Amino acid sequence: MSYIRFFDPPFKRSYFLFGPRGTGKSSFIDGRYQNNVLKIDLLKDRDFRKFSSDPDYLLEILDANPDIEQVIIDEVQKSPSLLSTIHHAMEQKKWKQIQFILTGSSSRKLKSKGVDLLAGRALIKNLHPFMAAELGSDFSLSKALESGMLPIVWSSQNPNETLESYIGVYLREEVKQEALVRDLAAFSRFLEAMSFSHAQVLNLSNVTSDCGVKRPTATGYLEILEDLLLGMQISPFKKSNRKEVIEHGKFYYFDVGVFRSLRPAGPLDEPEKIAGAALEGFVLQHLKAWTAYREEGDSIYFWRTRACNEVDFIIYGKSEFYAIEVKGSSKIRTGDLSGLNSFGEDYPQAKRVCLYLGKDRFLKNGILCYNLEEFITRLKPTLSLCDVLRF
Repeated sequence: MSYIRFFDPPFKRSYFLFGPRGTGKSSFIDGRYQNNVLKIDLLKDRDFRKFSSDPDYLLEILDANPDIEQVIIDEVQKSPSLLSTIHHAMEQKKWKQIQFILTGSSSRKLKSKGVDLLAGRALIKNLHPFMAAELGSDFSLSKALESGMLPIVWSSQNPNETLESYIGVYLREEVKQEALVRDLAAFSRFLEAMSFSHAQVLNLSNVTSDCGVKRPTATGYLEILEDLLLGMQISPFKKSNRKEVIEHGKFYYFDVGVFRSLRPAGPLDEPEKIAGAALEGFVLQHLKAWTAYREEGDSIYFWRTRACNEVDFIIYGKSEFYAIEVKGSSKIRTGDLSGLNSFGEDYPQAKRVCLYLGKDRFLKNGILCYNLEEFITRLKPTLSLCDVLRF
């Protein structure tokens, strides 16, 4: 079944569309652009060989086909040399009307070999996993928290199997083929070790001991993980803070299903702890998609003091200042709101929200307690948080 995505592409300007594999970049592009289109898929051997060995062949095609309106290049990071040719084409008056749409699942190569050439000429956009509101009545919170929101997984008859192969494809085709690491086994251990840091303040020293690599190696692995768009960090909120806050960021895998697939579980694990991390990451991936598609300049932080008062997410922007705590329980206890209460002492301007699994909507000490599933299904980039929460 096809779903309407919230991503709104530029009308005429050229753009990069980045996103992890399986987020539906190709499906979106194929459905959006169908007439007078030249499509080059660098995952196909023929296209890769032809345009890698002779990038200027693109110009010959454009010369012979003046009706072309869009040039779509899938997985452009496979052949960074094409960017110089595209840059040349953009500067030619005869091709000014052409929109170049360049998709990729990694920006690592492009960062070092050419994205700057297109600065100002091609916008940089991102496609995220599904948002709940994109799925409408097909959305299921229990399914989402177990399998995630990747389109390729959501539509699969066997989500767990698809997730397992998904990680394998990344290791084979992105990490091994591109020679990003020397020791693939060590990188695989690193991916698993990082799953214990999901929704946690990142302590890379603990990760290095867990996966048996040195600190510089782990730092490099983390950069690769973020460049492959598989992981992300959010920074601590420090604006005009009165209390001493921690300096390190919090780490999350980009999708809750990927986290679940990488996180081993055994008799000594606490299911509630894993479920709590999954729920928190699930909310974050929705907030990340919301801020990206909304394009209002909102940023996402977290807040944690040295005294261990913490708020999961701070949304800060021109018209948004919200402190959001995520709880995996159906009832709110007084202690559950201590972080929000402490934040309110320093930032009385912020609206404070506790998302939980109970059905009742109520105010407690100025904090809105609101059903998490209702929040997620109402969250759309066309709405502000005030509109979503009615608060």
